[in-house]
Amino acid sequence: MAGNGHHSCEGDHDHHESPEMGIQYSLYSKIDTGNLECLNERIEGSGRTVFKAWEERLDFEKYVESDVDEELLFNIPFTGNIKLKGVVVIGGEGGAHPSRMKLYKNRPSMTFDDACVVPDQEFELQPDSTGTLEYSTRVVKFSSVTHLSIHFPRNFGSDTTKIYYIGLRGEFTPVHRHGVTICTYEARPNVADHKTDLLENMTHEVQ
Repeated sequence: MAGNGHHSCEGDHDHHESPEMGIQYSLYSKIDTGNLECLNERIEGSGRTVFKAWEERLDFEKYVESDVDEELLFNIPFTGNIKLKGVVVIGGEGGAHPSRMKLYKNRPSMTFDDACVVPDQEFELQPDSTGTLEYSTRVVKFSSVTHLSIHFPRNFGSDTTKIYYIGLRGEFTPVHRHGVTICTYEARPNVADHKTDLLENMTHEVQ
């Protein structure tokens, strides 16, 4: 089961509350929120609310719930490059907590049909109501991510899936957009281009 990236070597890490946790789980602030998309959300725009500060993870007033079935799919664009190291998921009660999570790197605008392909990493989840379990990613695989898709295909038996918080731990690198200057160098003068100048100079000299 370790190959799926849960428990043992690539598995869960227990967290202890500390000021550093807020810094480590700050990638939510690097999300291009305006273009974030959550498919099958019951209330439009509610998927964005689960990406919030670590200190607000236990604020259960804001959450996303699936609509017609238990599936949820998040398309998450970032404002730069991230190195994703871990994911925390706080889900709903009574079987509404997601039981599986698939991660896809740099696949913008994924649909549920697209989610049939093999993910870059997959996890079996455990119910977590406090954010104490982290699912560690293969950092080499997720070292240059500009877009992350998270698919929750099923839960623990409820008709719908509910998520209160998704925490993303890692590093952020801004994208530097330098203006490109195009310079044209004349390696060998073209006589035709300078013929007029030469004739004018000769005329002035004769006069």
